Amino acid sequence: MQFKTWAWGLSVASMALLTACGGGGGGSSADVRLLNASISYAALDMAVGDDETVINSNIAYAAVGDYGSVKTDDSGTYIQNSTVGSTLYTTTPSLTSGKKYTMIAYGTTGAVKTTLLQENQDNPDAGKSKFLILNLAPDAGAVDIYETATTVTDLNDAATVASSISAGSGTGYASLKSGTFRFVVTAAGDKTDIRLEIPSLTLPDAGVSTLVLTGSNGGLLVNGMQLIQQGAVTNFANNTARVRVVSGLPTSNSVAATLGGTDLLNGTAASPAIGAYTKVTAGTPALAVTVNGAALAAAAPTIQAGYDYTVLVYGAVGAPSLTLLSDDNKLPTTSTNAKIRLINGLSNSTAGVNLNVNYAAYASNVTAGSTSVPAQIAAVTDALMTVTTTSSTLFTQTDTDITANNVYTVFVLGDGNGTVSASLRRER
Repeated sequence: MQFKTWAWGLSVASMALLTACGGGGGGSSADVRLLNASISYAALDMAVGDDETVINSNIAYAAVGDYGSVKTDDSGTYIQNSTVGSTLYTTTPSLTSGKKYTMIAYGTTGAVKTTLLQENQDNPDAGKSKFLILNLAPDAGAVDIYETATTVTDLNDAATVASSISAGSGTGYASLKSGTFRFVVTAAGDKTDIRLEIPSLTLPDAGVSTLVLTGSNGGLLVNGMQLIQQGAVTNFANNTARVRVVSGLPTSNSVAATLGGTDLLNGTAASPAIGAYTKVTAGTPALAVTVNGAALAAAAPTIQAGYDYTVLVYGAVGAPSLTLLSDDNKLPTTSTNAKIRLINGLSNSTAGVNLNVNYAAYASNVTAGSTSVPAQIAAVTDALMTVTTTSSTLFTQTDTDITANNVYTVFVLGDGNGTVSASLRRER
């Protein structure tokens, strides 16, 4: 299906994706408000001008402030942490006198960015709706967006609203039929990799709105919010998480696991095993794990929406342990770096494990059942990677390639007193 689109100004400078041209002097002004689209900050302020006058304060995530007057010749804008008042991002947008704008603040802790949305689009005819999509989920990668009727549950005959929208960019305004529809966000080119499903979103009749895609704590899933031109915002929070099972038990042991009735690892998986991430509904779903057919005692874990998790099975075969690890799969803050962490799933060993790449330490004394904090590492090829304890070397690899802008996990699994299995897994 083809949609009519209206062009919009695109500038990647300072991440100001939607900017007006020109400006004004002589005391002319524009109206600007703040939309908090940063999942990392519960509340944000926006100050403007040389005197840093606060025009929006304590704007909660997925909320938008009231318009404040900003001089076009003194438009310096400061996005600030409401709690401590520190400035997180500074920009000087080009404003046109008499126009209305929404400054969208997005990104994660220490990496806040802004996009300026001009809100003076002409309304379409009755029965139509103008619809803009912004991918402001910096860690999700490129996405596709599909539209269906609210009664449809698959994407077989879905209309493609947008394709391959890269992080930090957006579409033109599409001319869609007004009404209430289902929208689904997927990884670019892969309908099976669903990042967000909005079962019911209303496109206003003869109106204009923007779907803002925002980041998640895990990295790949996204959240959404719909901003009506010069109007209110509606939050479409993700209600799912991604969970996998990793078994560190010695060889010849089989592990099966379900979470909330969803299979995570089937009983034919022989240890050591690294399962794939599977989407589950957030909450406190029942966890069922068996080792060699025998059920393990497992309390229902707390699964938070937007997060990635690893359920780690480790310890003595006769009395295995379970632990839930939160996985940070957000991209490195510098695109020339990679991120790397170590998960220790050893059995029959209490020794702390260390990870070194070219003799530099990136994880130290990681005990069984735990994970290291992800570390930033410069991209390297043919590197020496070693996994050690204080008394021995468990694993050595001489041809390790760590590629920029990727996320890696080193899994140390198996019998800590015998055969150790170490695996470098690129998570994304």
